[in-house]
Amino acid sequence: MRTLCSSTLIGEFFVIGFAGLVAMKDESLSMGSVWTVCGIAMFLSVLLCGLVTRPGGVALGWALQIGLIASGFVVPLMFFLGAMFAALWWASVHFGRKVDEAKARFAAQTDAA
Repeated sequence: MRTLCSSTLIGEFFVIGFAGLVAMKDESLSMGSVWTVCGIAMFLSVLLCGLVTRPGGVALGWALQIGLIASGFVVPLMFFLGAMFAALWWASVHFGRKVDEAKARFAAQTDAA
């Protein structure tokens, strides 16, 4: 699960950065506030790469997905990209757990043999 989720989170890191560049073009937003919010979100996405297997890591990942979708109010394309990354996050968690279970079963069979 860690590999799939981390890959999704690193992709989000770059998308958040590019969304920050787009948001800078909005004259009603200050550059400092844009990069403060984007910087925190980018930091959180990298931090979650290490926390995804710990208790609450997946829930924090979902919070990041909600934040990405909500950023569509500033950069409208983020509604679509946020939804796509939420779907990727779900797939990463769902199929990552299945892979982890299969690995555990294989390791148990190997140890038994």
